[in-house]
Amino acid sequence: MAYKVDHEYDYLFKIVLIGDSGVGKSNILSRFTRNEFCLESKSTIGVEFATRTLRVEGKTVKAQIWDTAGQERYRAITSAYYRGAVAALLVYDITKRQTFDDVLRWLRELRDHADSNIVIMMAGNKSDLNHLRTVSTEDAQALAESEGLSFMETSALEAYNIEKAFQTVLLDIYEIIRKKALAAQEAGAGTGVPQGTTINVNNISDNGTKKGCCST
Repeated sequence: MAYKVDHEYDYLFKIVLIGDSGVGKSNILSRFTRNEFCLESKSTIGVEFATRTLRVEGKTVKAQIWDTAGQERYRAITSAYYRGAVAALLVYDITKRQTFDDVLRWLRELRDHADSNIVIMMAGNKSDLNHLRTVSTEDAQALAESEGLSFMETSALEAYNIEKAFQTVLLDIYEIIRKKALAAQEAGAGTGVPQGTTINVNNISDNGTKKGCCST
């Protein structure tokens, strides 16, 4: 979901948060979109989303961030929400080794359901609990490199690297879109036939209704 849709913003990017239950996905979402953190947050049921509009390379980008439930019983429901996503934050808890061991399973699911060009960042959350760490930064970096992922440690509690993580993936998405647009323009110039750049869209608006796409 990376498309021009109206005059309020230039692009709409759909980003999904995935990972085991309890790793802090909901607080990452609330910290980025509302600058809030809730110590008593409960497990997400199904899927929730929030939005935030910001500037990326001079363009107004609306980030639509989906928080997917980590519990196994909801995974059949949430798999459909990967469709249209242009980026994902794959979150694990640095204090719980099992959540890191499950990263590869989540990665397989993501790659099965999402677009092959999706931007993926692995986020080691709860870095404020470094004294309880069970996953080393080195192990995480090695896994990220082997799978071709970007990597960052974050803390929703301390707002550490939350902004930077989203800014990084949004910039990566924008660069992909920009390069595709330039390539299409060059291809059009090469044939001598005037062409626009059409970015296919079948997205979901903030009120849950589907919105069409535009050609630029």
